[in-house]
Amino acid sequence: MAHVLVIDDDADLRRMIAEALVRDGHQVEAAADAHEFDERLRKWADCILLDVMMPGEDGFAFCRRIRALVDCPILFLTARAEESDVLTGLGVGADDYLCKPFRIAELRARVNAHLRREERRPHSRLVCGEIVFDLLERRVLCGERPIGLSRGEYAICEFLALHPGQAFTKEQIYEAAFGFDGQADSTVVTEHVRSIRAKFREAGHNPIETIWGVGYRWVR
Repeated sequence: MAHVLVIDDDADLRRMIAEALVRDGHQVEAAADAHEFDERLRKWADCILLDVMMPGEDGFAFCRRIRALVDCPILFLTARAEESDVLTGLGVGADDYLCKPFRIAELRARVNAHLRREERRPHSRLVCGEIVFDLLERRVLCGERPIGLSRGEYAICEFLALHPGQAFTKEQIYEAAFGFDGQADSTVVTEHVRSIRAKFREAGHNPIETIWGVGYRWVR
């Protein structure tokens, strides 16, 4: 069972979504606009379903404002299906995008898939042997020693460490670490990895392995 918050100005749609998700065993609260979101709901919600076109603050602006305050999945529900809108939604921090009209079965499937993924994902700390990630502060420790990573270096390390033993191409790593709107290309991954290795080497570790012909992986 999870807590799902639905924010949409369409009362009939809110009711339909709530009825479907309650049948799946979830608790649902509904709001007509972003202004009803408060501290209680911020702490309560395990997943947020968010309309884009709402009176007052629209969904994009609201998502951008709260993304740093919540780490639960945010799914946009909207009639705006243009590619630019999808990219905007993902760019402001949404995890998924469902275009109206949608089948309620698909909504249920996506909500439950995101919630299962959240159950597997660490939220505050990720421990890889002697290497510890503080996921909230976005910093890395080797034992008690902090590793001074840049923002990009940290993003690469976190992505690989969340998938230990799995090899990724430089393009996949770049997209995961810098997103669709990065200002360089995948060749910067090579330079970042070189710098990361040098910093970890000083602490006696070398957690990133080169997989020739593929890319890199985090050593288990």
